[in-house]
Amino acid sequence: MSLLTMIVKMSEGLGKTCAIFFLTLIFSLPLGMLVALLRMSRIRIVSAVTRFFITVLRGTPLMLQLLAVTYGPYYLFGATVARNKLIPVVVAFAINYAAYFAEIYRGGIESIPVGQYEAAEVLGYSKVQTFMRIILPQVIKRIMPSVTNEVVTLVKDTSIAFTVSYQEMFTIGKQIANSQTSFVPFVVAGVFYYLFNAIVDYAMGRIEKRLDYYQ
Repeated sequence: MSLLTMIVKMSEGLGKTCAIFFLTLIFSLPLGMLVALLRMSRIRIVSAVTRFFITVLRGTPLMLQLLAVTYGPYYLFGATVARNKLIPVVVAFAINYAAYFAEIYRGGIESIPVGQYEAAEVLGYSKVQTFMRIILPQVIKRIMPSVTNEVVTLVKDTSIAFTVSYQEMFTIGKQIANSQTSFVPFVVAGVFYYLFNAIVDYAMGRIEKRLDYYQ
């Protein structure tokens, strides 16, 4: 198989890799905020349960969580394994990354001085208005470097989908490597991931600069 043919075949899986990446972000970013707010709840049982949820997801391998979401319903309830593997893959990735984003959000929210809440209250802002108009914009600016780091990691983690035989880029590369007894497909995959990461890193850097209000 020529190098060009190999690249074309692997590029077919690039679309599925992008689907995992973007769908995970779409669901995990808002879910992470919800989890963070529950984690900070003054209701102890809610906070404790959420904290346990986070520790489980951060303390176990993403690969294990992916296998559990994909095949768990079959072994536990006899349910049919989803034909479209993209669904369980995105569910597992979104829940896992929501746990990490939740802790990033929590750190950002707790870094805001209490005086800003008190000042907003004096000005007549409700709690929702205070959070949405004053706190959240500052939090987003402060957590961008940490969020960027997680987003870059997500690009590489999409390759874990090969464990459930989802035909993303790395899976196709692995199949070609096995059939051709060659390491070249892995090199091609590495180049793909590097370029993907470079684009993501550039985009996140531009967003970070736009949020730098003080320069």
